Amino acid sequence: MKKLYYLLFLLTNLCLVAQTETSSFDSSRFITPEFLGGTTAASNTDFPESSATLGLYINFGKFQQHNEQEWAYRLGYPKTGIALGVVDYGNSEFLGQAYTLLPNVEFNLLGRTRRNFTMNVGLGGSYFNKIYDPINNPLNQAVSTHVTWTFRLFFHYKLFETKNIQWRLGGGYLHHSNGHTRLPNNGYNSLVGSLSAVIGTQKDSSAATAIQSKPTRSSSFYIAPRFGLGSNILSLVYNDQKPVYTVAISAGKQLNKTFKYGVGFSYRYYQHYYDYIAENESLVQPGREFEDFTDAPTWSASNLTLFAEGEILLNHIGLTFMIGANIHKPAYDIDWRINQGWDDTPREIPESWMLGEYNSKYKLKKLIATRLGLRYYLFGNEQSPTHNVFAGASINANLGQADFTEFSVGYVYLLQKQ
Repeated sequence: MKKLYYLLFLLTNLCLVAQTETSSFDSSRFITPEFLGGTTAASNTDFPESSATLGLYINFGKFQQHNEQEWAYRLGYPKTGIALGVVDYGNSEFLGQAYTLLPNVEFNLLGRTRRNFTMNVGLGGSYFNKIYDPINNPLNQAVSTHVTWTFRLFFHYKLFETKNIQWRLGGGYLHHSNGHTRLPNNGYNSLVGSLSAVIGTQKDSSAATAIQSKPTRSSSFYIAPRFGLGSNILSLVYNDQKPVYTVAISAGKQLNKTFKYGVGFSYRYYQHYYDYIAENESLVQPGREFEDFTDAPTWSASNLTLFAEGEILLNHIGLTFMIGANIHKPAYDIDWRINQGWDDTPREIPESWMLGEYNSKYKLKKLIATRLGLRYYLFGNEQSPTHNVFAGASINANLGQADFTEFSVGYVYLLQKQ
């Protein structure tokens, strides 16, 4: 998880510079202090009692009205920023505080020049000073690693503004998870309201823009192979991190230097699944449910997925989304059986042990794969380079349940530019 934190730190430091590389204007900067208050759902039975969830975020960002790049126009001149935050969960002894680094983008929801109602989306990382410990903190099963992923979705409404300050009310959702790199990992889920002030040298309501006329529409076909190295665990008993290897290829269209959508195919290999089978663990032993997996352990530990992907490009930065259908993932059944039955499933599982049932929830999670991440492109997409390479970090999930955290590198080839 330390690698995740380092990569996010690198991405956020590059983010603002990368977005304005070709602009002859320096978009006005702003600082937004934001006070949060709300509630956090109990992550497990007997979760430690707590008072209100309180926090402070300070967002350092840029208005994009004077950004000459096409992505700024196509996205309605959003605000971009990097937020530093601290959230207190109302129980310093067992829940502690989260310290957050959060790249974010804020979109106008009511039109290009009307900015009374906005949506802020952020994906980054947090450091928790209190985590699960089987002896000293057994009731906090929200996170078991100090470093976690952080996702934030907020809506803001402008109350009024003075010369250089815009006052806003907001509300939204905060989520923390370690990406299934250690258990327990039930996560933090918070609903909070906020009061914030956008302090800057330029009024956000300014209608001035760098692009005086609408850019010409453009589209290009792309092909993109990708290689990923992930990490996850299997269960509380098998709680050491092991790799997940991914090879994927996708193809689709890139529109207006800002949007990408396409379809693809991926192959994944889970080391945990292979080791469980190859080492003849409980559920694959003769006479047990998955004994046939030992006939082809590599194939049983593999995963084939057909997927659709989308991406928002901010020159060098990409925000990626994926949803897919697993057409082959047999060893997920072992995962489900161990983790969805009785608690604390032992390594040697008695035949009388209550294992996870194959219900509708199981069917959906086995079928649907999702992915959310950040990428940094070596060459800015504003220039539509024929050849480009990227590095990224993402969290992969079985529907909404974390599966593994991944770092990837890839190549993009653009063709048939129009």
